[in-house]
Amino acid sequence: MRVHLCVVGRLRAGPERDLIDDYFKRFDRTGRALSLGPVSVHEVEDRKGGGMAAEAVLLRKAIPNGATLCVLDERGRVESSPEFSKRLARWRDDGVQDLAFVIGGADGIDTALRSEADFALSFGQMVWPHMLVRVMLSEQLYRAASILAGSPYHRV
Repeated sequence: MRVHLCVVGRLRAGPERDLIDDYFKRFDRTGRALSLGPVSVHEVEDRKGGGMAAEAVLLRKAIPNGATLCVLDERGRVESSPEFSKRLARWRDDGVQDLAFVIGGADGIDTALRSEADFALSFGQMVWPHMLVRVMLSEQLYRAASILAGSPYHRV
């Protein structure tokens, strides 16, 4: 199952980029044997003048045709890491070829695009900077692959 991050904004070199690159490398290495990955990132420009609606148009173009769509949104479901790993395995086992995670810009994700999602995931009721959400998601993808592989990375 290919994993796509469709995100608003460009991430420059720095500590966030380093963390994301490291976690994606680990995810690809661990997930390959589990039919998870690779991960690809599709960045779209944030539209200061057009707002969330303009960003949604660009995000829709970045989402692969037929992909299962998961939006990151504070109104979404909060899951434990083991629950998230089971969800990924279920999507994979159900034959999902492409899984797209959508992370909006500073103002979030347009309501219309959010309503098209197959699933909404939340990292809690707090609002997180969208660039940090990328780091958190990349780590959780690696953690999920580690859980599914039986690795001791995730401690209960």
